[in-house]
Amino acid sequence: MPDTDTSPPLGRRGLGLLLASQLLPLVDFSIVNVALDAITRSFQVTPTALALMVAVYSLAFAVCLAMGGQMGDNIGRRRTLCHGVLLFGIASLLCALAPHISILLAARALQGAAAGLIVPQVLATIHVSLRGQAHSRALGVYGAISGLAFIVGQVGGGYLVSADIGGLGWRTIFLINLPVCCAVLIGARHCLPETRHARAAQIDLPGTLLLACIILGLLLPLVLGPALSWRWPCVAMLGAVPPLLVLFWLVELRQERRGRAPLMPPLLLRLPSVRFGLLLAILFFACWSGFMFSLALSLQAGAGLSPIQSGDVFIALGAAYFAASMFSARVVAALGKMRTLIVGCLIQMSGLLAVMLTLTWIWPRPDALNLMPATVIVGIGQAFIVSCFFRIGLSDVSPAQAGAGSAMLSTVQQAAFGLGSALLGAVFMQTLRVRGNYLDAIRMALMSELCLMLLLTGCAVVYYLRQQEAALEPRLPA
Repeated sequence: MPDTDTSPPLGRRGLGLLLASQLLPLVDFSIVNVALDAITRSFQVTPTALALMVAVYSLAFAVCLAMGGQMGDNIGRRRTLCHGVLLFGIASLLCALAPHISILLAARALQGAAAGLIVPQVLATIHVSLRGQAHSRALGVYGAISGLAFIVGQVGGGYLVSADIGGLGWRTIFLINLPVCCAVLIGARHCLPETRHARAAQIDLPGTLLLACIILGLLLPLVLGPALSWRWPCVAMLGAVPPLLVLFWLVELRQERRGRAPLMPPLLLRLPSVRFGLLLAILFFACWSGFMFSLALSLQAGAGLSPIQSGDVFIALGAAYFAASMFSARVVAALGKMRTLIVGCLIQMSGLLAVMLTLTWIWPRPDALNLMPATVIVGIGQAFIVSCFFRIGLSDVSPAQAGAGSAMLSTVQQAAFGLGSALLGAVFMQTLRVRGNYLDAIRMALMSELCLMLLLTGCAVVYYLRQQEAALEPRLPA
């Protein structure tokens, strides 16, 4: 069914507002990493609570993402975007005012839920409001935003915490969201068109609730397990995940048979490219978030770097990611999606090895300069992998199902962000607890990430070879 559209049209100012809205949740994912040590000193919390603070944001983001897309289709994308931005601003204020870590965790979860309402409206509005060259340019800028958000979050967050404006310390990283939220809310009514789908779709509440239970069943034991010595509640929660997955699949099949819009459409899950895209999302984005969390915590709590010094370490990585993402389309055109992905995995693994070796040589005096060569390699590898993610995952999806496919891949991507900080954070904290050494802890976390990347590379090679065999089959004589 077509979309309905009302004035005003999407112009440059409207596109700028959309991209500012997109920056909000992306910046807030990375900006917290440079404030970890300051939050630890403020609340006297353990690394377990820090990992949970990162993870609950991505969990709420993932659970609300598909639901946010359906809300935008049903009640209007501009309206849903404004609701999300308003909620994000309120949650940011609650984060800044939090008197205790439990309040901060709840506010971070609220932020993640708001992010799940914001992000789907940005890409959907661009798709339905722009055509031709304007559409292509907007998508190019949209794709590069994640690299820009990465730099803004790490460097800007480090500056804000170190500047200690008004004695507020880490709280300023959340207060800075308020003027951006106000600007978007004021400008949206005058600069953004209101678009919605002509036919409303029912939100998959059973699927959403089951997905939340599944992710919680994985996330909480991973975060709390090391601190609780893996007592029976942690094991029981992990054991509940497989039956919940079966129940989730049955519920989604039932939604599909009834002609409703399931959160994870079984029709799409039957496609090999979609299944591989989900595997890619789980393994790679878990590695990405775990890398960011573990390295930032090591640099600040272990090596004693200030927040701004810690943020500076990631400038080269973010800049390399941004630059590589700008010409990644040419690489994909020359090598193909799968070969570009495999090359990206090899570059990423080389960068991880370089980071481990560099930290071993320079510890306990790491800085932005001596880590730059290794982090540049990591950033280039990440850009090549990310550039292939949606290309591979949606390669066999019909245009009519593209929205559902994108929402499904994005949901798993955000869930992996939360699980990654929990998983590699658990490895980091368990090693730190046993050996009492931050260098050993970060090396063990990076080694675990390297193993996951090796698994992803092996799966990519097998999938690529099967694709090649399938392409040759029609040419064989009967």
